[in-house]
Amino acid sequence: MLHSLPRQLAALALALSLYGAWLPAQTLGTIDFPTSGRADAQAQFLRGVLYMHSFEYQSAATAFREAQKLDPGFAMAYWGEALNYTHPVWNEQDSVAARATLQRLAATPATRRTKAPTARERGYLEAVELLYGDGSKPRRDTLYSRAMERLSHDHPNDHDARTFYALSLLGLSQGTRDMATYVRAGAIADDVFRINAHHPGAAHYVIHAFDDPIHAPLGLRAARAYSKIAPDAAHAQHMTTHIFVALGMWDDVVSQNVIASGHDHDAWRPGHYTAWLGYGMLQQGRLADARKHLETVQGNVGTASRPPTRAYLMSMRAHYLINGERWDDPARNWTVDASGVGPAPQAMDAFALGLAAIRRGDRSEADRRLVELVERGKRSPQNDRYGANSKLPIILEKELRAVLKFAEGSSGEALSLLREAAAMEDAMPVEYGPPDVVKPTHELLGEMLLTLKKPAEAQREFARALELAPRRALSLLGLARAATASGDRATAVRAYGDLRDVWHRADAEMPALAEAKRLAAP
Repeated sequence: MLHSLPRQLAALALALSLYGAWLPAQTLGTIDFPTSGRADAQAQFLRGVLYMHSFEYQSAATAFREAQKLDPGFAMAYWGEALNYTHPVWNEQDSVAARATLQRLAATPATRRTKAPTARERGYLEAVELLYGDGSKPRRDTLYSRAMERLSHDHPNDHDARTFYALSLLGLSQGTRDMATYVRAGAIADDVFRINAHHPGAAHYVIHAFDDPIHAPLGLRAARAYSKIAPDAAHAQHMTTHIFVALGMWDDVVSQNVIASGHDHDAWRPGHYTAWLGYGMLQQGRLADARKHLETVQGNVGTASRPPTRAYLMSMRAHYLINGERWDDPARNWTVDASGVGPAPQAMDAFALGLAAIRRGDRSEADRRLVELVERGKRSPQNDRYGANSKLPIILEKELRAVLKFAEGSSGEALSLLREAAAMEDAMPVEYGPPDVVKPTHELLGEMLLTLKKPAEAQREFARALELAPRRALSLLGLARAATASGDRATAVRAYGDLRDVWHRADAEMPALAEAKRLAAP
């Protein structure tokens, strides 16, 4: 932030020429974004762009409005605030607030255009006018992206035009993941990152483009750098873990989300960063720490919590019960208000509570949770705003029904249901972060096949599960056991070795920990 810069840099910011200059910001990154704004307004404008590149949208809006106060006719300050109301990766857009921002600059697009004194600034303004013009959101997003492509072509040395163009590509599929477009966006952002290794947007968008298990190695350099580029942006600390989760780097997942969640651990609440933190602890085998973490965030929910907070609590409890296999944990009795919560976290919660009930032998509770999943599926005919979860309740319903059938002795029907669920899961866009399919179907299918003494088939399922979620602990354990049972010693030793590494901080009393240490290669 500006107030934390060394005095000589703050002075430089205030002494910028009319058209701006290279402005380092030690806490948020470094960009070169000249404009025609007044020097003091330009400093705030740059601060807003830096925050926006790290998706710190509230802080960005504050900076852009401060720039507007300092220089009321500064068109790019209004451009920045308007663009700040679109979050392409999250498929969010507040067009009403954005249009109101543009109205404050001038009443019509033609009049607003006269406020931008250079062709480059008019290009930026015209692009955002298209983003909030007429037509459906997908059409406006496409027109905006094409405008940014033209702008970046006309001004090849404008790194921010190129990075915002890359970001626009990530939003074209309306919250889903079109890999060809994502790879294209990643290549554009990576070109900028190679030129300016301190550009927060370039590093950030490389990570978003490549945060799936297949492409994650392409984003590892950016992930290693981003937290250092923008240490004052909590999202930058968290964002690195999109790559770390995709590669199964659980120590890094935990350490970065601890930083992102804030210094006051006792005040942590259910949220994006704390959810990823809890999941990372579970993969590390730190079940006691994960339980304490879950209890802390549950205690801080509050009586007036917003639906997203309660949604995260539901998903965090589900992951704890499933990954910790703590079927009788008292957390299952917590009452969580589901009003306003979307179908995905409700389905995850119902499935986890239902599976826990089956493992305890409580058939009536399991049946009740199955009915809940059926109802969730009926209410979820459309994708959610991220575009990936419309089939989630149905997948989890098939999984829970399969486990019930298996408990009844109908193993053939159970396997058939799980293979249907696995096909549906495979057809979904690749997940990143803690999986919404809270018990990955291939992992569950592998466990069932192993129980049926079909280790070779089980081994294939666990291998597929690990393709989708590398170094996931329960999948590694299943692969090691299946390979051992099928006589594939080399695979078993490797899997146990990976599990031993993942669990190097695991609770000492975990039964499988001794198994992994004993059977891993020396």
